[in-house]
Amino acid sequence: MANEQETGQQIGVFVIGDGRMGTIIRELVEADSSLKLVGIVGADTKENLRDAAAADVAIDFSHKDMLPLVEAYVARTGAALVSGVTGYSDEELSRVKALGRGAAVIHSANYSLGVAVLRRLATQAAEALAEFDIEITETHHNQKADAPSGTAKLLLDAVNPEGAYEPVYGREGMCGKRDPREIGVHALRGGTVAGTHTVHFFGPDEEVELTHRATSRRIFATGAVAAAKKLVAREPGFYTFDELMFA
Repeated sequence: MANEQETGQQIGVFVIGDGRMGTIIRELVEADSSLKLVGIVGADTKENLRDAAAADVAIDFSHKDMLPLVEAYVARTGAALVSGVTGYSDEELSRVKALGRGAAVIHSANYSLGVAVLRRLATQAAEALAEFDIEITETHHNQKADAPSGTAKLLLDAVNPEGAYEPVYGREGMCGKRDPREIGVHALRGGTVAGTHTVHFFGPDEEVELTHRATSRRIFATGAVAAAKKLVAREPGFYTFDELMFA
């Protein structure tokens, strides 16, 4: 599908999810002259998605339980899909990826350009500091339902791409000394923190930390809208955020 820059036409956007992120995305779409809001559904109006108007791209920041409705919408309309839903199981994520057979699809737990760079740096550091102990900490507001965060999982994959290390989600009691083949992943919750992620590398007598701090959820919404603009120009397939934004 041609993008707005090529055709001079507005890109039609359907927003799935009317929570904090969905509301910000709606505001960004309505403020962008290259975009047109086709519709929005949330938890209370999700059934409206069954016969909702077709759009060029759907941006989904709803709940994982809405996946069947999202699948049906993409299959019926052929809309590209930008998914930022967290908490998917491996089976559910496979279903999202399978939508790429008929539409351009991207799923990411984090649409921040800064986090995308953090992932790259973490991968390089893990390779260079192969003998260091690695721990990941993430902090979010007290309303976040899932743990660890999707971004923490992305960072875990970045430093452990082959799965050679065993993730340990918190420690309690007489757990013994730290196994050199483990990576600790720890979740903190409180206040209104938009998101802080740190990858710690502990070596003999020295420590390296890579940290990303989000001061507003708007950065994630901005990245998702930017991804949507690029995705509508792509052929059907499943894309990563790095591929879409940096390739």
